[in-house]
Amino acid sequence: MRHKNTTNRDLPPRMLRRTRVRKNGETWVGYYYNGRDAAGNRKEIPLGSDIDQARVEWARLEHKAAPKPTHLMGSLFDRYEEKIIPGKKPRTQQDNLKELKQLRKAFDKAPIESITPQVVALYRDTRTAKVRANREIALLSHMFTIAREWGLTEKANPCFGVRRNKEKPRDYYAGEAVWNAVYAEAVQELKDAMNLAYLTGQRPADVLKTATTDLNNGFLMVGQGKTEKRLRIRLENEGAQSDLSAFIESLLDRKSIKGIKTSTLITNASGLRMSQQMLRNRWDEAREKAAVKAATEGDTALAAGIREFQFRDIRPKAASEIELDHASRLLGHSTEEITKKVYRRIGEIVKPTK
Repeated sequence: MRHKNTTNRDLPPRMLRRTRVRKNGETWVGYYYNGRDAAGNRKEIPLGSDIDQARVEWARLEHKAAPKPTHLMGSLFDRYEEKIIPGKKPRTQQDNLKELKQLRKAFDKAPIESITPQVVALYRDTRTAKVRANREIALLSHMFTIAREWGLTEKANPCFGVRRNKEKPRDYYAGEAVWNAVYAEAVQELKDAMNLAYLTGQRPADVLKTATTDLNNGFLMVGQGKTEKRLRIRLENEGAQSDLSAFIESLLDRKSIKGIKTSTLITNASGLRMSQQMLRNRWDEAREKAAVKAATEGDTALAAGIREFQFRDIRPKAASEIELDHASRLLGHSTEEITKKVYRRIGEIVKPTK
C-alpha cells in the first residue's frame, strides 16, 4: 500500500523541498518550484534556501500575493480562520472572529516560537476586558494545538498552565415584579417567546427554532443547538395537561385563526419566523417602556431592576423556580453542579428561628 507523501504538505502548491546532508554533517535545505520550461517539460526552478524568500519567489511565479511567513503568528491566524473556524457552529464562528481580531492586534507579527507562557500571561494581565481575555486565550490555546498538528511548531502549548482571570457567574434573578412589568409592555409575539422560554427552560436560539414538527407522541422534542443534547419534554403531567401543552395549544389556535401556516411556533405579526434581531428589538422596546413607567411612578429600584433584565435571564429564572434535579434535566446539563453554580439564582428555602 502506497503512503501519501506528507513531506511538502506545509508548502504552497508546486513548491518542493529538497534536503541533502553535506560532508561536514550539516543538512542543506533548498526549495524549488515545480514548473515547466518553454517546451512544456517539467522543470524544477530554484527558489533559494530561505523559506520566506522562497515563498516570495513562488508567489511571483504563481502571479499571486506573497503569503505571510509561516513562522509568524499572522500566518497561523490566517490558516486557522480559513480551515478551522468555518467548521464550527455559526455563533461560535462569530465569537471566534471577534476573539481573533483582538489576538491579531497583539500577536500578528510575532514569531510563533516567541510565544511563551509569560507572554500569554502578560496578554491576560494587560487586556482590559478580563472575561473576553479568557475566551481569547482559550482560542489561542486551540490554535497552538492545531499548529502542532500542522507541523508549524514543536513547542509545548504556551497557554497550558496559564491562569485565567476569575469569572463571577451572572447572578441576576428576574422576580415577579420585574417579569410582570416587562410582560405587560410586550407585544404578543414577545409574550409568546417569553412563555415558551420559561416553560421549556431552553436557550433563546432553541426557543425561536421550535416548530410544530417537534411535537411527537405527547412530547416536545428539543435539539439543543449549543451542546447538541436531545430532550423530550412531556406535554402531560401524571395524565393532566401541562401548562406548556396548554400554551402551545392556545398558540396554535391563534395561528390557525390568523391563517399563519409557518410551522415555527414563534412568529411575528406577519407570520414570519422570529429572528434573533426581531426578538432583540421587541425585547429592548418592552423593557425600556416598562423601566420608564416604573421610574415615572417613582419606583426607581424597580426601574433599575428592569433595565438589568435580559431575555437570557429567563432560562435561569426557570431553573431557579423548580427542583434542582428537575431543573438540571430540563436544561440538559450533565451534572446538577452546573445548574446549581450557574443557573440557580435564588437561595435555599429555610425556616426562621421561631
